Amino acid sequence: MPAAKNRRIVLAARPMGEPKDEDFRLEETDIPAPTDGQVLLRTIYLSLDPYQRGRMNAGPSYAKPVEVGEVMEGGTVSKVSVSKVDDLRPGDIVLGRTGWQEYAVASGKDLQKIDPTLAPISTALGVLGMPGMTAYTGLLNIGRPKQGETVVVSSAAGAVGSAVGQIAKIMGCRAVGIAGGQAKCDFVVNELGFDACVDHQNAGFTEELEAACPNGIDVDFENVGGKVFDAVLPLMNPFGRIPVCGLISQYNATRLPRGPDKIPLVMGSILLKRLTFRGFIVPDFFEQQPEFKKDMGQWVHNGRVKYKEDIVEGLENAVAAFKRLFTGQNFGKLLVKAEREPEKS
Repeated sequence: MPAAKNRRIVLAARPMGEPKDEDFRLEETDIPAPTDGQVLLRTIYLSLDPYQRGRMNAGPSYAKPVEVGEVMEGGTVSKVSVSKVDDLRPGDIVLGRTGWQEYAVASGKDLQKIDPTLAPISTALGVLGMPGMTAYTGLLNIGRPKQGETVVVSSAAGAVGSAVGQIAKIMGCRAVGIAGGQAKCDFVVNELGFDACVDHQNAGFTEELEAACPNGIDVDFENVGGKVFDAVLPLMNPFGRIPVCGLISQYNATRLPRGPDKIPLVMGSILLKRLTFRGFIVPDFFEQQPEFKKDMGQWVHNGRVKYKEDIVEGLENAVAAFKRLFTGQNFGKLLVKAEREPEKS
């Protein structure tokens, strides 16, 4: 029997700076019933990602913000509990965007069926899902790595960064990661096969990055911004490419950073070194999804791309887990296992 109630986390207030517990609310509601063309889903895994911080803000962006009182947005892997869709049956596993809740009703048109025999179903939210496709499309379309070049990626132990460096190695490049903490750097080099990884927490970070990139940097896959980018920019080679995927150091900022105006330095570097900057989001390359699934699926199956997951048990722990994204405490793709054991009748 299903649980008697649906638990969900809604946005209670728009965060000012770092998200706080009181910016969210855990609610219990009746489990919804599907109508024709819909299915009732029971969430198994919920994806926690840095972009969700931006969805909490009001104002224009590339996607509609979550309204106060609405369920927090997020990708999910779910099991079909009740189906009123011809090609979906109870027990099927699907990928959707049903948010931070244990049960949801969704249109069959908004779901992708997952074959659990091909890979662990959690990977549909990680290396074989949006983060993996972000790495694949951003690096290959914008970074355009060439054999022998140096590719640097920040947040290298994260879901996107870890894939970027491994794809760079497959392309014949030198892969240099930037991560927070020696344990993450060791993992990036020893387990993922990067050529080097530099700890941005070290006092000598700038000098260590320069030593790790003796031939300069041709591609900077930018996830962080801030002091990390400050260290990268002077090392960029002429005609370097910078895909801008995220700026996690700025997501909780409430004002511009203090200090000298660095815009003239950045613009001067763009001009003198003929650098290419391009921000992107993964839907920009949606038409490449079949190619991504084929290539990444083979690389994961053959062990050429490895991944790490950081799984938190229980929907009630989603807020605390989400806040870890902004303190560097997560290690790998951050997921919440939301599925509860069915209540006994």
